Amino acid sequence: MTELKVDISKYESSFSLSNRIGRLIWNFCYWLLFRPFSSSVLNLWRIFILRIFGAKIATHVNVYSNVKIWAPWNLIMGEYSCLGPKVDCYNQGKITIGANTTISQKAYLCASSHDITDSKHRLILKPIIIEDQVWVAADAFIGPGVTISQGAVVGARSAVFKNVEPWTVVGGNPAKFIKIRGIE
Repeated sequence: MTELKVDISKYESSFSLSNRIGRLIWNFCYWLLFRPFSSSVLNLWRIFILRIFGAKIATHVNVYSNVKIWAPWNLIMGEYSCLGPKVDCYNQGKITIGANTTISQKAYLCASSHDITDSKHRLILKPIIIEDQVWVAADAFIGPGVTISQGAVVGARSAVFKNVEPWTVVGGNPAKFIKIRGIE
């Protein structure tokens, strides 16, 4: 078997000592200070905790208490956006969510993968960008490096591995174009 020559500069480590310590502290605070407060009245408290850990979050957002966020410092959320119940935000890489955007229940946002051409299977971080006025419906999967453009809708249980055009509706596994999104 031949050894592959790999340029390691394209890989980012989310396993550095400082990252591990930050995640340890975050997990402690998540279970103690973030998750137990399920009341919508305490949404501002959850936003405050996320901001302490480096999230760039607008004031008028809704983050449910049972959302799983891997690294708050890699999360950006615009005004009037929502991370719904049981969303899994696996953001080893950056995840940006625009204004007036809803990520519905049990959606999975995954901003990392592994290089299958590398013999060491190194981690690759690829940001996810979800623009303004997007709806990611229930139980959808959004893969690494995907941009979902303004006004797009991702149907329930869809798996998105490629960029989604503005004001379109996609669905299925893999997600395919269904129609243009009309606004009345």
